[in-house]
Amino acid sequence: MNELLLKYGCNPNQVPSKIFMKNGKDLPIKVLNGRPGYINFLDAFNSYQLVKELKEATGLPAAASFKHVSPAGAAVYKELSDTMKKIYFVEDLELSPMATAYARARGADRMSSYGDFIALSDTCDVQTAKLIAREVSDGIIAPSYTDEALEVLKTKRKGNYTVIEIDENYVPEEIEHNDCYGITFEQGRNNLKIDKSMLEEIVTKNKDIPESAKIDLLIALITLKYTQSNSVCYAKDGQAIGIGAGQQSRVHCTRLAGNKADNWYLRQHPKVLNLPFREDIRRPDRDNTIDVYISDFSEDVLNDGEWENFFTVKPEPLTAQEKKEWLKTLTDVALGSDAFFPFGDNIHRASKTGVKYVAQPGGSIRDDNVIETCDKYNMAMAFTKIRLFHH
Repeated sequence: MNELLLKYGCNPNQVPSKIFMKNGKDLPIKVLNGRPGYINFLDAFNSYQLVKELKEATGLPAAASFKHVSPAGAAVYKELSDTMKKIYFVEDLELSPMATAYARARGADRMSSYGDFIALSDTCDVQTAKLIAREVSDGIIAPSYTDEALEVLKTKRKGNYTVIEIDENYVPEEIEHNDCYGITFEQGRNNLKIDKSMLEEIVTKNKDIPESAKIDLLIALITLKYTQSNSVCYAKDGQAIGIGAGQQSRVHCTRLAGNKADNWYLRQHPKVLNLPFREDIRRPDRDNTIDVYISDFSEDVLNDGEWENFFTVKPEPLTAQEKKEWLKTLTDVALGSDAFFPFGDNIHRASKTGVKYVAQPGGSIRDDNVIETCDKYNMAMAFTKIRLFHH
């Protein structure tokens, strides 16, 4: 089969719609369940490339959570601490390495991952399927599925959950095309291999980038390769913790991604971990409530009695000073950028989120200012000399 008809394009008024192979070859995918749409496939193909490259770069099972053709989260396998299991809502599950990678990818920004498209680098096993089954998600792409996992996934969305199997040996054509306004664009495929060799030119006084930080920088850079530009990614402990995508200003990318990383870390604050939720609060509502609690849950809300909608007893607010003190304990964060930092303001903002390691192309006329700012915060920064725009 070299073409597949879709329900419609990006929007319901955009018909007809299909995917097909221009060279007449068979499509490298099989739809095992559901009826994927145009955006589903854009998410599927971009996210699978990301996890495939993460697996190749690190040797570890990788997972991604995609929304609107950019990652909400990406991660490789690394054991979860009890705290991380709690904030990712997986305390009650037995997690395989593949399931752990997805729990990390999903858990980085759970609000953005609501209704995500999932990509796995390896076989979807039943532990991963059981985790996916209880989250709100649109579909999944993986190279294979166990029979038991497939049966679990087929129960989602009243039997209509999208399950795509992709040939892991598929090699795309070197030249790719895209149409816009009736005009066809052509370019060479971005088959750039991202590996540790890109981190060898360290331009700061601090030259120390340990192996764990190199893995985090690779995760950030590979994630950026498949994130709508401009984009910046913060990573720590084997996962992206904050992704800023599609902003016209780089410092706004840095702020957006930094705010998401801050929120990820604030979810680990003891006050948040011990919030007295009512038992009837669903996970998505719990996520929203935690976000409100962290951002602007004030005495006014408490005094108005709104807390009763969420909690069994009246919680204390998380004060601005408490948040500030907690964020000071966030350290050893890695930061990647898809193009050069034009000014040191990006580094100033990154320092507030515990960034210690930076990877960016370099090449700005203000590189000296950026390096000087990194030195001020004792950061180690590598110039990759590779731009990673994605549109």
